[in-house]
Amino acid sequence: MTHLPDQGPQPGVHDLGYARLDTDRLERTGDAEVVYGAGKTPSQVVELLRTLHATHPHTAVLATRLTPEAQSAVAAELPEAVVDPVGRTAVLGTPPVSRGTVAVVAAGTSDAPVALEAATTARVFGAHVEMITDVGVAGLHRILGVRERLDEADCLIVVAGMEGALPSVVGGLVGVPLVAVPTSVGYGASFGGVAALLGMLNSCAPGVTVVNIDNGFGAGVFAARVARRAAPREAKDES
Repeated sequence: MTHLPDQGPQPGVHDLGYARLDTDRLERTGDAEVVYGAGKTPSQVVELLRTLHATHPHTAVLATRLTPEAQSAVAAELPEAVVDPVGRTAVLGTPPVSRGTVAVVAAGTSDAPVALEAATTARVFGAHVEMITDVGVAGLHRILGVRERLDEADCLIVVAGMEGALPSVVGGLVGVPLVAVPTSVGYGASFGGVAALLGMLNSCAPGVTVVNIDNGFGAGVFAARVARRAAPREAKDES
């Protein structure tokens, strides 16, 4: 077997042994690396968050999908962090000044964990967030009553389980860029969110983009980037 020579430390990489943090991501993309907490020990989550924050002290860093044990460890060892037990997230540091507005639209209360993950992510990634909750299609008057709020957003995140019909309804009411998030909420024939996913992928409303089941994080990143680009920005050559 041929062994490659040790090339030593790599620029833009912080090697913790069990993880190699991409510390150049903020400069490349405008957004710092995020800690995906699933499968990591509480102590690893704490160390990763602490290291990312030390590398990027002037912005917020985010951890998602945290177990209750990891949430407790973060709260105890990083008391300045904001931990959301419903969205299963932790934020360390101050989010950037917001540009643009993302409206997170949740069909039901059971969709709250995914909706809150999306909302926290969008804030950390630099967008102002408005929450519109419990407006599922079983009571259409509820979503019709917030149509103006939907139209004021720069991007919409629409979260729904069951048959996943809400994004089609919203997409037929406004022309705002929309990312749909199917959730694993529903009875047996929802197949853990597959029914909602297929319903959203087959939406007859134009302009509906879909992320994976329960992927509030991915939706939050997408929506924040859309909102940031949509918001007025100062000209680079103003002076």
